[in-house]
Amino acid sequence: MNTTIQRLNPLEVPLHGSRLIEASAGTGKTFTLAMLYLRLVLGHGGETAFARPLMPPEILVVTFTNAATEELRDRIRRRLVEAALVFRDQSSPGSSDPLLLDLRDQLADGDLAHSARRLELAAEWMDEAAISTIHAWCYRMLREHAFDSANAFEQTLENDDAERLQHAAEDYWRTFLLGLPAERLEPVLEQWSQPSDLAKAVRGLLSLAEYLTPIADPPDEIVGRCLETRRHTIATLKTDWRTQDHIAALERLFEQAVKDKAFNQRQLNKGHRDGVLKSLRVWLDTTDQIEPCVFSGTGKSWQRMSSLAIAEIWNDPAKAPVDDPACRALADLYETLTTLPDPTEDLLTHAVHWLKSHVEREKRQSAIMTQNDLLIRLDQALQGEGRERLAAAIRRQFPVALVDEFQDTDPLQYRIFSSIYEIQANHAATGFFMIGDPKQAIYAFRGADIHTYLIARAATQGRHYTLDVNYRSSIGLITAVNALFEHGERTATHGAFLFREPNGQGNPVPFHPARPRDQAERTLTIDGRPCPPRAPPRPPPAPSPSCCGSDRRDAPCCLWVRTVNVRSNPAIWRSWSTIATKPTPSAPSCAGSTWPASTSPSAATSSTPRSHAIWRYCCAPSPTPSTIG
Repeated sequence: MNTTIQRLNPLEVPLHGSRLIEASAGTGKTFTLAMLYLRLVLGHGGETAFARPLMPPEILVVTFTNAATEELRDRIRRRLVEAALVFRDQSSPGSSDPLLLDLRDQLADGDLAHSARRLELAAEWMDEAAISTIHAWCYRMLREHAFDSANAFEQTLENDDAERLQHAAEDYWRTFLLGLPAERLEPVLEQWSQPSDLAKAVRGLLSLAEYLTPIADPPDEIVGRCLETRRHTIATLKTDWRTQDHIAALERLFEQAVKDKAFNQRQLNKGHRDGVLKSLRVWLDTTDQIEPCVFSGTGKSWQRMSSLAIAEIWNDPAKAPVDDPACRALADLYETLTTLPDPTEDLLTHAVHWLKSHVEREKRQSAIMTQNDLLIRLDQALQGEGRERLAAAIRRQFPVALVDEFQDTDPLQYRIFSSIYEIQANHAATGFFMIGDPKQAIYAFRGADIHTYLIARAATQGRHYTLDVNYRSSIGLITAVNALFEHGERTATHGAFLFREPNGQGNPVPFHPARPRDQAERTLTIDGRPCPPRAPPRPPPAPSPSCCGSDRRDAPCCLWVRTVNVRSNPAIWRSWSTIATKPTPSAPSCAGSTWPASTSPSAATSSTPRSHAIWRYCCAPSPTPSTIG
């Protein structure tokens, strides 16, 4: 896959077709979005311009929170006003943005007064600008295009349908479950003891119902078929164990092994062995017992008597009777019992489809929608019979769309946009800009999906841009973070973010280093003073280091490395360990060795109350010149 990415110049990027702009935190994402908006209003760009100048009601800007919507509206309005002043030469001397001055110079051959007036009109029109959350925009589209979307003209919007779902779950319970025989009701009650439990289990799957193959059989038949299969499987297993007499074989095997002193009896003593054999006999003699009780415990005795772990206790693991028929039978028994058919998945699938149909029918009859319904119904309309007419109408209304925080887009939202703007086709008659940071695609709890971002990235191959100047951080911090992630990108098989193909076919989420802005501070300052890195807490006692013969735990070559959240990206942890344990270039010996600010652990790590931190004692083998990576 081609991962070429272009550095974005907001005055030169084409304003037509579909384009992906990757912007890390602090790189001026909102500033850039406002600049693109301004160019669309002016019709700026020559060959890169949109087909015609646009006004605020024609430019769709979508973001994901109401607060972000208001901030964007205010920032764009102020940008339009500021640009108008620059075009009229009414801005304060020395205070004008160089980009606005460049834009004015590029339009100097035209009527600057006319351009300024157009900017002022756009600023006055911002109250009617199409800047909204995706839910608010979908609601507007369903109302304004009610005929094409086959929705009622007047609909009541509710926050959620929890109460309706609960009522539907109670109806389902009465219809399908209350009349089940006790034997068939038991597996149901193991999963959901009451209707509210069922409603809770179904809620998160309602939006995914189309991906679940409908099951026509009612719960009575689903559970009955499953129980019959389980009974047959267990009966067959017990017959085999009686015929082969595996229990007696296990007993003889270990009695002989005790005589031969072939294994570590402290890990598997006589009491352990007798407990396993007794549990197997009880299971064999009890008709309705599904599995030996020992399988549900926490002990490892039965595993050490089976092919799964017998080599762990054998004095010579190569001679362990891993392939002994009785040991193999015990391992196979556990595997078979853990893979017995379970009706839960089919029961849940049946409930999802029934409850969804029940709730949707009631909402349509009452002309009611929830927030999630807004997206679902617009998507359904864009996939239905009138999809081409509806998509064309929306494109005429909003020929250009800019989606902010695109990394938070879920598959349903992306399909809506792609149905309208045909992202992969890259049509010059429309403009679709996705602005986001895949490294921040973390909101899975609300449906965001990094893989949706990757699909969008593949659909815009060759049309990727990056904002690589960090306007928020100091030079020292930017240098340290770049070094950390670049090391992971170079040395980890799958790259810093674990998406690189090991065969070299491509990396859809590469790391792009950031650059500090001009005249950026070298380090953090407070009241104009450089702020030194906070020293980490003194670690607990540790063995004396051998490299310098000193028992001083603060010897410069003996470094304590603090790792934050060790369950996170292993490539990053390996990178940080490598960087943090290297001495500095200026250290000819232990004495006098110091940390550079950009690579000090205390400068580059932080902790939170929820962080899981460990301390590792690291001793540099010898003071050598430091090279990160």
